[in-house]
Amino acid sequence: MDNLSKLKILDYLKGRSDDALFTLADQTRKKIFGNEIFIRAIVEFSNVCNKKCFYCGLRAPNSKINRYRLDLPTILEAAATAASNGARTIVLQSGDDFSYTKEQIGELVKEIKNHHDVAVTLSVGDRGLDEYAYWAQCGADRCLIKLETSNPELYKKIRDGESFEARLHRIKSLRDMGYEIGSGIIVGLPGSNIKDILQDIMFLKDLKLDMIAAGPFIPHPDTPFAECAAGDLLLSYRVTALLRILNPGANIPATSALDSFDSKGRELGLGRGCNVIMPSVTPSAHRADYNIYPGKNSVAIDVSDSLFQAENMIRNLNFTPSSSKGFSRRSNNVQ
Repeated sequence: MDNLSKLKILDYLKGRSDDALFTLADQTRKKIFGNEIFIRAIVEFSNVCNKKCFYCGLRAPNSKINRYRLDLPTILEAAATAASNGARTIVLQSGDDFSYTKEQIGELVKEIKNHHDVAVTLSVGDRGLDEYAYWAQCGADRCLIKLETSNPELYKKIRDGESFEARLHRIKSLRDMGYEIGSGIIVGLPGSNIKDILQDIMFLKDLKLDMIAAGPFIPHPDTPFAECAAGDLLLSYRVTALLRILNPGANIPATSALDSFDSKGRELGLGRGCNVIMPSVTPSAHRADYNIYPGKNSVAIDVSDSLFQAENMIRNLNFTPSSSKGFSRRSNNVQ
């Protein structure tokens, strides 16, 4: 399935065979994962960030956002509630917030792993490789390190001068430590075109990732990209479907950004090759403040309700909420 020509991929990206593309993506997902959908419960424990990314509402220069940091007992309580309500993966996510020490995050990982039968994913940004090595020793299983684009010049622009090569080195170094690695792109970034998206798809395939995310660009009013056009939702589905066909065993989430375009966005994603959803279990008092893009976490509900809604959606689509930790099945990829 991974022998699609670049010309064929471009045809798909241009929408010439949507029905065939989405059907093939769904069949590919089903062949590897059956009807199981994995649930990742995300605890967004801080929206403080030292980065200046042009697309993100958490960027350090944004003075309009209500900043928060959760203390360790609150984080552990959210994780415990998620685990007791059936979540088998806990994602600890924050902006690049260096106020949490290596030891504190290590304590979180150890406490969660010691008390609950779950996998732990870290999404905490550009921390030191020594810190990531320590967290692996504490029991962390996975890391999310988004690229957003495979174009080094565009990367430098949207991330305020940062190095694409340094980010890529981080991804490869964390894989060498034994982490499952997730990364991904934003579809429709200002300054990108259809050939960039083709390059993104091929680049992500070559990275041999365990998890791949691709969500549409949503302009945030408090960023330099406020006046830019939003990404194309249908194009985002095409990208996700192609990523599924080219990476059969990777975990691919139906991102929350899809629901910002369409209240049924994630549901459609699950029928077009996605096999993961990632509900927020951040305490309701702070959930809306983790405002990467408009519509993110817009409804404040309890942790148990968030997971109940996720499971309900899965069942209503005739899928099965998985009881497994949902590790990658990349070894099942067609070679």
